[in-house]
Amino acid sequence: MKISTKEMILVSLFTALTAIGAFLSIPLGDIYITLQSMFTILAGLLLGPKLGSLSQLVYVLLGLSGVRIFAGFSGGPQAILKPSFGFLIGFIFAAFIVGKIVHNGEIIYFRRIFLATLAGTFVIYLFGLPFMYIILNNVMGKAISFSTAIKTGCLIFLPGDLLKAILSTLVASKVLRRVNVAKL
Repeated sequence: MKISTKEMILVSLFTALTAIGAFLSIPLGDIYITLQSMFTILAGLLLGPKLGSLSQLVYVLLGLSGVRIFAGFSGGPQAILKPSFGFLIGFIFAAFIVGKIVHNGEIIYFRRIFLATLAGTFVIYLFGLPFMYIILNNVMGKAISFSTAIKTGCLIFLPGDLLKAILSTLVASKVLRRVNVAKL
């Protein structure tokens, strides 16, 4: 995959925004409330599936290499054993899915953007919750049920995620409208 200089800059920008989103965090037990998921969704919405997911892959790889850009100012390969790491993996796939839904060659509608943000949020949970459950039970020895994992890793975050989905949709619809007008 060849990437232009402009595309490299955009990928780097969303990698940096995701890192900034991690620093704006509120700890809730083993999981943090952050703006990472919003920037992940925006990466898919604005950059498309390939570049959006690439920005999140670069973010995860930078964090695993030791750069302290994950929530709680953490980083390094030991992050794989944290309950929240599955959500980071979900970022890569969420950006791809969101980009695929929105950039499928059809006219981009507000409703499709919003549905894409909800799908992206679902993908993040799809990766994050099972991983969190496995790490908490098998690595940390906390012996919780999957329903408890859903309560602590999902349900309390849904109102904030809905707000982030709405905000992402509003921002992306404005930006994409301007970009599409500029292309004409």
